[in-house]
Amino acid sequence: MANQSQIEWTQLTWNPTTGCTKVSPGCKNCYAEPMAARLKAMKAPGYDEGFKLTLQPLRLTQPLERRKSSVYFVNSMSDLFHHDIPDAYLDRVFDTIARSPQHTFQILTKRADRLPEYFASRKCPQNVWLGVSVEDQKYGLPRIDYLRQVDAAVRFLSVEPLLEDLGAVDLSGIHWTIVGGESGPRARPMREAWVTNLKEQADRAGAAFFFKQWGSWGPDGVRRAKKANGRLLHGRTWDAYPSTIKIAA
Repeated sequence: MANQSQIEWTQLTWNPTTGCTKVSPGCKNCYAEPMAARLKAMKAPGYDEGFKLTLQPLRLTQPLERRKSSVYFVNSMSDLFHHDIPDAYLDRVFDTIARSPQHTFQILTKRADRLPEYFASRKCPQNVWLGVSVEDQKYGLPRIDYLRQVDAAVRFLSVEPLLEDLGAVDLSGIHWTIVGGESGPRARPMREAWVTNLKEQADRAGAAFFFKQWGSWGPDGVRRAKKANGRLLHGRTWDAYPSTIKIAA
């Protein structure tokens, strides 16, 4: 079955594929890789190959089994648009999505160049929120241009981990911006000015802004537990969504 998620901006996770390979600096401290290793050690179903990219066809129908309207983050343990996943398998994933109109599916990728290629001959379902990861200027910002080429009901950015000041960002056609810092023993720090820059640009562009976390480094530049650093930016939380959907606490 799909799993309840601890990610602040979603409800459930659905992993029709597992495993991945690293493509950019945002992947350096990937949370999914050690988690996959732990699941393999626990002999959890679907993780016999650890973090090796693996199709999971037995999971394809999971959302069809849930009638209650829910928000799914697709592939929290992989990248749905990894270049080694065949188009034919993606078609099966999107067939399930189209047959589950009661649900909302949040899909996030670092392989943004594949988005306009795949959707050139296919319609993106209305219940899909399509997003790209943006961690820096060199690797992250070009992904936004690929995303903009797809006619998706909601286009969003996951700017996490934010590794540098992104400067001026073209947010035209972007409906939602999520920002967060990195956590874990090798976490890289995030500066408050970098976050403020993005928030101000999101406000001007009319993109909903969601601040997920500071991670292991606080706004004061001090390293401490992620929970202690919290989610406050400028003295408050920022939990905007690009629609009337709200994620239950």
